[in-house]
Amino acid sequence: MNAMVGQMIQFSDSEEKYDGYLAPAVGGKGPGVIVLQEWWGLVPHIKDVADRFAKAGFTALAPDLFRGKSTTEPDEAASLMMALHIGETEKLLASAIAALITHTAVEGDKVGVVGFCMGGQLSLYAACSNPSIKACVDFYGIHPDVQPALRALNGPVLGIFAENDAYASPEQVRALTEELTLLEKPHEFITYPGTDHAFFNDTRPVYDKVAAEDAWKRVCEFFDANLQA
Repeated sequence: MNAMVGQMIQFSDSEEKYDGYLAPAVGGKGPGVIVLQEWWGLVPHIKDVADRFAKAGFTALAPDLFRGKSTTEPDEAASLMMALHIGETEKLLASAIAALITHTAVEGDKVGVVGFCMGGQLSLYAACSNPSIKACVDFYGIHPDVQPALRALNGPVLGIFAENDAYASPEQVRALTEELTLLEKPHEFITYPGTDHAFFNDTRPVYDKVAAEDAWKRVCEFFDANLQA
C-alpha cells in the first residue's frame, strides 16, 4: 500500500466519543464520503480505500464501527459483526456524518456512503436513516440483523455484486432490486461474472483486479454525478 494520506481523528455527539480515519481531499476540498468497513474492522485496507477517495477528490471518513477491535480470523470477524449493536451503530454513523459535513475539507451538504460486505448493508441502512446521504454504494452487502427502511432513501443506489457469492446470493440481489423498483427508488446493480464475495479487497485471495478497477471507476463516477454542488 502507498503512504497514508489521512489520519485517525476523534469525533463525538452529546454522549459518546468515536474514532475514525479521515482522508481529506487532495487539493483542498471535495464532497464527503463515508466509508464503511468489512467485518474485519477498520483495517489498513479500508484506510487505503479512504486514501484513494481523497486522491480522487473526495474527503473520506471511515468510522471505527468495532471501537478499536479488528481481526484477520473469519470466526472472530463473524462474532464481531454479530455483536454489533445496531442502535448504537446508528448513533455512531449519525455522528460521523455530522462530523464529515462540518469538516473544512468538505464542500457542499451532500454526503455519499459506501460499504463493503457488512458495511455494504450498513451503507444502505445509513442512507435510509440519514437524509444528508444523497448517494449510496453497496458492495455485496450482508448483515442478517440489519433491515434498511428502503422507503426512506433520499438518493440513488449503486450495487456492486459478485457472481459467485454465498453471502449476498443472486436471489437476494434480485429481491433487493425488485423491492427498490417497486418503491421507485433509482438504482443500478452490476454483477461481475466469475468473481467471488469481497473481490474488491486487494489484500484477500479472492481479489479480482479487472473487476475491482472497473467497480472503482463506476463508484467515482457515481459520486461525481450525485454529490457535486
